[in-house]
Amino acid sequence: MRLVHCACGTDTTIPGAEEHQLPTVPTRRDLKFLDAIAREVLPVDPTPSLRDIAASPSVSHLGEPTFAPQHPDERLRIVVSGTDAALSAILTRMMRADYLWAEVAYIPADPASPAAVLWGIPSAALELAVNGPVRPIPCIRNDAGLTVAGSATLTHMDGTPYIGEIVVDNEVLLRSNGRGRQLGARLVPTTHAPGLAAAVIRKAPFRKRPLIDATSTPSGRALQSGGESILVTVDGIPAKRPVERVTFYRHLRDIQAVRGA
Repeated sequence: MRLVHCACGTDTTIPGAEEHQLPTVPTRRDLKFLDAIAREVLPVDPTPSLRDIAASPSVSHLGEPTFAPQHPDERLRIVVSGTDAALSAILTRMMRADYLWAEVAYIPADPASPAAVLWGIPSAALELAVNGPVRPIPCIRNDAGLTVAGSATLTHMDGTPYIGEIVVDNEVLLRSNGRGRQLGARLVPTTHAPGLAAAVIRKAPFRKRPLIDATSTPSGRALQSGGESILVTVDGIPAKRPVERVTFYRHLRDIQAVRGA
């Protein structure tokens, strides 16, 4: 197995791994070396392309997450140490360059981060990252081409009540004219089909911090919203400018996540 460690602003080292020191949140330019490594390990992908999968009448690729059909002569495992934002950046690069067949492990800077919880990372994170099994999970992305590692939020640009509608598949999660206590929504990937779950963010009486309303958490393959000045934040990184529409949906390939049970 070829073991590649992306140390994103951390001093973590992994014996026997190819070590790459990267910024806290690496850019596409920072990750060009990963593209090259993937091409070295699998010069030609003999499996159906994304276009072929999308054109297929079968919807099996949107069922329970599965192991990648690619079988390179040498397994490639990419270990990411750092924040959820770092993991998101690397998953985004892998998704865009279409090598999600590579195994991905995570050593979180914060053991209680959304991605660390989702991936079931134990205290012995390094041991799991190097020797743990692959347990595929859905890959959730948005229409800006960003992959969600642990969580994402949709809020009004200035933090006031949400103006617009948020729908998960065919279920309306939120409909607000900006006069209530609904501040937006938080979504998280799930480890199983259909792929994501969401809940409303509410302004809590007598509290400074908003609350996640867990009374209704619909799950689905996609979340869509239309409204005014929507601020999209993915794994703690807010978008540079607000949008009027946004969609999060399940990608056609799954993440080959090295994670706990």
